[in-house]
Amino acid sequence: MPTFSYIVKDIKGARVEGVIKADTLDMAIDKLAKEGSTIISVKAASEGAFKGKLSLFDKFMLAIYKIRTGVSLKTLVFFTRQLSTMFSAGLTIEKSISDLEKEEKHKKFAKVLRKLSDDIKKGYSLSEAMEQHPGVFNPLYIALVKAGEVSGTLHTVLDELSDYLEKIEDTRRKVLSAMAYPVFIMVFLIFVVWGIFYWIIPQFTEVYSNFNADLPAPTLAAIAVSKFITGNLILSVLIFLLSLFLLFLLYLTDRGRFIMDHIKLRIPVIGQVIKNSIMSKFSRTFSILMAAGVPIMDTMELTENVVQNAVVEGAVRRARVMVKEGYGVANSFRRTRIFPSTLLQMISTGEETGDMDKLLGKAAEFYEKQVDAVIERLTSLIEPLLIILMAGIVGTIIVVIYLPIFDLGEAISQGLK
Repeated sequence: MPTFSYIVKDIKGARVEGVIKADTLDMAIDKLAKEGSTIISVKAASEGAFKGKLSLFDKFMLAIYKIRTGVSLKTLVFFTRQLSTMFSAGLTIEKSISDLEKEEKHKKFAKVLRKLSDDIKKGYSLSEAMEQHPGVFNPLYIALVKAGEVSGTLHTVLDELSDYLEKIEDTRRKVLSAMAYPVFIMVFLIFVVWGIFYWIIPQFTEVYSNFNADLPAPTLAAIAVSKFITGNLILSVLIFLLSLFLLFLLYLTDRGRFIMDHIKLRIPVIGQVIKNSIMSKFSRTFSILMAAGVPIMDTMELTENVVQNAVVEGAVRRARVMVKEGYGVANSFRRTRIFPSTLLQMISTGEETGDMDKLLGKAAEFYEKQVDAVIERLTSLIEPLLIILMAGIVGTIIVVIYLPIFDLGEAISQGLK
């Protein structure tokens, strides 16, 4: 007989999770209803998010699909807020989406809304219709909508989802703002270095060749690189683009992604911004899923797939296995040695009091403030640090070029012999 996992509120209003055996989903719901429980969620026990393992080719094609079909988080935030407002005002989901589709200026997203409206007319639920567009609606979004449909609180869930997405978008914007200047400087530095090797070094090469002097090893290496770039310009560009593509493929592999994400967290100052941003997103996601009545195992699995960092994902995955084996939630996260003590204390207190969703919401606010504080410090520090970095790299190249000139007299005497 099939087994179904459920979340209900008993007569006293306490949240209860468990499993029940029944021939069909409807029969499982009837059994729970007869017990006088308020049903929040009922689903097949075998169901879960992200079952199976994707190959590298599947990951590549999925990434391309998301790039081709995805929309900006800002667009999704506006849609969710508008849908929540219209649905709360008494409009049906079908009518709300149809009206939003007519007003949507983003052609790609308007097409998605048109397809959503058509699927709902055919009898699909909102969550089922959204599942057909993984490039737009991620599993977290769909899981929350599904939880709202089952519990009959879709209007509340949509409103909370709007707040959640707005806060995630705000945090992302702050992090990108902090990263924009360093990225610009690094790109500018790449062009400066390329210009030196393409235009400046060849002029010195001609001068040194006239003296027929023995050049230092660093200068010879710089000249060799310069000759390769100037003699193989198209090949150099292709090698650069191929390197970026290989890095992209490397990031799609489990090992490569873990190494790169680990390096991100170790970058001075910026790594702290990224970590606090991840902890904020983790806490906010965990909080809203718990508040929506999603089972703890599904909550951990969905959270694992939205933190977007392989190091933290691995920690959540290990914690989920420990919870399944009978460990407490806080103890499981503590054993991973990844999560900060402040967050662990919040989870532990929430586990004891039954208010984990509220306390994790406060933890999210705490880490959002931490992101703001680090970004303020970063803004004042990053400019002089990047100037020093740029001066160091360019200065080193200049010194390498001028090394023979520092001993020009000897170079000339050798050439005259």
